[in-house]
Formats: sequence, C-alpha cells, structure tokens
Amino acid sequence: MAEESIYLKKPWLKSYEAGVPEFITYEEITMPDILDRTAKKFPNNPALIFQGFTLTYGGLKDMVDRFAACLTDFGVKQGDAVAILLPNLIPCVAAYYAIMKIGAITVMNNPLYSDRELEHQFNDSGSKVLITLDLLGNRMIDLRPRTKIKQMVYTSIGDYLPFPKNLLFPLVAKKKKMAADVKPAADIYKWKECIAKYPPSPPRPKIGFEDVAMYQYTGGTTGVSKGVMLTHANLSKQVQQIEAWFPTMKRGQEIMLGALPFFHVFGLSTAMNHAINMGWSDVLVPRPQPEPLLETISKFRPTFAPLVPTMYIGMLNHPDVKKTDMTCLKGCFSGSAPLPVEAIRDFEAATGAVIVEGFGLTETTPVTHVNPFAGGARKVGSIGVPISDTLVRIVDLDAGLTDLPVGEAGEVIIKGPQVMKGYLNKPEETANMIRDGWCYTGDIGKMDEDGYFYIVDRKKDMIISGGFNIYPRDIDEVFYENPKVQEACSIGIPDPKRGENVKVFVVLKEGQTATQEELIEFCKTKLATYKLPSEIEFRKELPKSTVGKILRKQLRAEELEKRK
Repeated sequence: MAEESIYLKKPWLKSYEAGVPEFITYEEITMPDILDRTAKKFPNNPALIFQGFTLTYGGLKDMVDRFAACLTDFGVKQGDAVAILLPNLIPCVAAYYAIMKIGAITVMNNPLYSDRELEHQFNDSGSKVLITLDLLGNRMIDLRPRTKIKQMVYTSIGDYLPFPKNLLFPLVAKKKKMAADVKPAADIYKWKECIAKYPPSPPRPKIGFEDVAMYQYTGGTTGVSKGVMLTHANLSKQVQQIEAWFPTMKRGQEIMLGALPFFHVFGLSTAMNHAINMGWSDVLVPRPQPEPLLETISKFRPTFAPLVPTMYIGMLNHPDVKKTDMTCLKGCFSGSAPLPVEAIRDFEAATGAVIVEGFGLTETTPVTHVNPFAGGARKVGSIGVPISDTLVRIVDLDAGLTDLPVGEAGEVIIKGPQVMKGYLNKPEETANMIRDGWCYTGDIGKMDEDGYFYIVDRKKDMIISGGFNIYPRDIDEVFYENPKVQEACSIGIPDPKRGENVKVFVVLKEGQTATQEELIEFCKTKLATYKLPSEIEFRKELPKSTVGKILRKQLRAEELEKRK
C-alpha cells in the first residue's frame, strides 16, 4: 500500500458529527458485565417489553443468573457451545447473556431454517444444549439424536404475557398455532421451571476478553453457512463504537424497537446489545411484519429503530400507515441492503425521524460504516463513513493489493476491532477473508472525495455484458423510482452474443398494472443502453432472507435452472 494512499489520510473524519471520536479508549468489559452494570444503575427501568409484559433490568439480571446456574448444573463448562433457536422473546435475551456469563459459547440459529441447515450448525458448533420454542420442540427432539445436544429447554410465546392476555393465551394458542404440546422425552425441560428451580448465583469463571463469545453463522445462501468466531472484545467494542456514533442519545432514556431478529448479527448488536449497554427499554417484535411493526410503534412509542429496507417499504405500503402516528421515532438505522432513495424520503416525511444508512458484515460484528446521525452530512445512497477506529480501503479486484483512486470501484477491505477472529474449523477460508489484518469483504465499492463510501455491488453479483461491467444495484434503484414498483431485483442472464443480459424481477404495488415495454421505456432516459433490461418478469413476491434481504442469488439460480 503506497504511503500517500488517500485512505490513510481518512478524509471522512471532517464529516464526523461533533462529539464522535476518531479513536475510542475501550473499556475491557464483557457483555454480561455490561448487563450487570446496567442492572445496578437502572434496576427498576424496563429492560424488555413483550406484548405489554415488562421485565425490569433487575428482573433480567436475576433471570440470567438463574439460567446460568441451570446450565452449569447441566454440565456446561467454559468453552462449551450452547445453541439458541428462538425469535425475539424474553428467554432469547436471557439465555444469550447466561451462556456467555459462564464462559460458554453462544450459537444463534434461525428458527425458520430447515432441519438440514440446523443439523449442520448444531454439529459444526458442537452444541451441547439447545434452548428453543415449544412450536419447534418435537422437530428438535427428532433431530437431537443426529447431534451432540443432550438437554433441551423450551419456552412458549405465552410464558411472559400481561394480564389478561396470559389468561386468554392457553384458550386460543393451539388453535392459532401459537403454542404446541411437546412430547415426553429424556432431558427436556421447561424454561420457566428451570428459572424457578435454580438460585441466581452462578459460578463466575475468569473470562478472557479475547476469548470466543459466540459462533455467528453466515447466511447459507452461498452454500454451507460458516461459523464466524466473535470474541467478547468484538461484541463489547462494537457496542462502544455504536454508543460513540450517537453522542446525543442518552443512557436510560430511549426506547428501542427490537424488531430486527436477534439471531442475525445486525439485530444482535444494534437492537439488543446496544440497548442493554445504554440501559434502554427494548420492545420485542418476534414477527417484524408491517402490521405488528406499526402496531408496536403506535402502542409503545419507540424512539430508536434499526430496521432493514423491506421493513420500511412494507410499512410505507401498508394501509395502516396513514393512521399510525410515528413521530415518536427520533432515529432510524438501515442496513443489510440498500434502502431506495424514495423510501428514505417517504419514511422521514411520515415520521420526522432521521434515517441513517449503514453497512457491515457478519464477519465485522457487523457495523463498519454509518452516515453521520445529526450535525454531519448524510449522503443519500451512501453507506456513510467508517465509524471510530475503523480503516477502510478500496483495492483492485484482481490481487486486492493496490489502492484505487477516489471514485474508482474496487473491493472494500476493512480493519478494526470489530473484525472477527476467524471462521470455525475453516483455516483456509479464514486466511482468504483476513489478510494481514484486513477483512476482504467481497463487496465492490467506491469512495468519494469527502470520504463517503458507496457499495456498488457484490463481487459475485456483477453482470458483464458486451465487456461492460453492470452493477445490479444501479438498475434496481431506477426501478424503485417508478411509482408503480414496490420491489425490484435485477440479475444477469446468459446471452450468446453479449455474454450476459439484464433481467429484472418486479413486484408491483397493490392495484397497479404495468407492461414490460412500459417499464423498459421508463428506464431509457435513466440508464445507458447497454444496461437496459432485455426481460422483465412480474411476480407477486420475491424470495427473501429472514431479515428481509431480497435473495438475488436464489433468483439467479432459479433462472439458470429454467434455462437448462
């Protein structure tokens, strides 16, 4: 790397909001110790709110300590892996902190995964205990013999509900498929019985700050999911970075919208760990669909909301949006995929809130870039600037060694305290991802003269047509400008002459009609001729990951299968 590299000069620092530091003096404190400290400072503040049931910070610490004692009695030792398979429920948060408190390793899993995907993650991680939901209990009992899992603990959506919901729940839950009977089997326990049985006095082993705290599995859309090893330092330094980025947000005074799934690293750091570090109330939304999101905003008045683009778009297109007062929101954070410019404008107009777009990877705990929140310039369409203590470079796509000039697209590489220790049991892949301390993201991006970064596309998603590089995101953005279009996703399809052509999958807004010709005509003044789509396919919905990211790879795989 040349010494005169523009990236070493950190042109982004001039855009930092007042009070945001270039470097942070980190406190060496683990997340379970952060929870204990918050519980001491705000024992009576609401920590978790679920359907109106409130658990204080004092109550959460008590629950964590009791479950930590239970796990110890199960024989879980320091360094053992314990799996969680839950949506955003109170036991999900408590189990997460209890596992780490005794020096064990937390393994978060997606409740929507298939048995095959879960079997891989349980076995790859070597998980010894599983905490899950009654609705998944029988499936997991059947899966257990193929894993190292011995004990299973299950909770129910009805375990923590306020009066009178707690009385009505047992009467309607099974009919509505919100609860299920778990068949008798050895070593199966009910969450509430475990909490009642054990005293809040677990052993406290000495935990190294650089010890692995969790295995966070990457989405398996590109093959077998990999276990990202995140240390206590990664998790703790990440929340200290997030806290530093929002200096106007006060401890103990905000309400978090806990809608991003905690089993996903974006929700884990921004919607769960950040809230606990700050002593905020966290309103849990286990099913982040437009209706429950709008209902939660209306009822519980959250002030801070980290969400993904499909959640913003879904709310804006829901009929209830017109009668929902969303002015309680002060700050919104968007990540995991680009948020269309139109959606930012419409949502900010409806709420008066500021949406800052950010960026990150599972391998970086995840946040590496965010737009300045207040007092700094936000650039719409940009992922913002590197956060405190984070270095970023744009390098050539071939060798990944040469820094590229301002405005030129190349691979985004990142260095900072939030970068993972490595992949579990995958030394070769770790060496490929982390080179000389730099994390090679596989994302194509560029930096402008002010130090703001733009993700152009994934390296693997780039379409090459007639020798030209086409970035699907450029095409998607144009389609989102069309008032008839709700969602759009472009891919490359084989073409004998040009190598690839562009095909776009489109979901129209309710009640709208459009033709392929009309939409291509719409693009003509906005895209270079070689970028124009040759095909448009209209669909009722597009395949998405559990955090609402449109699965471009799945659409491409389906298309290639069709063309065989």
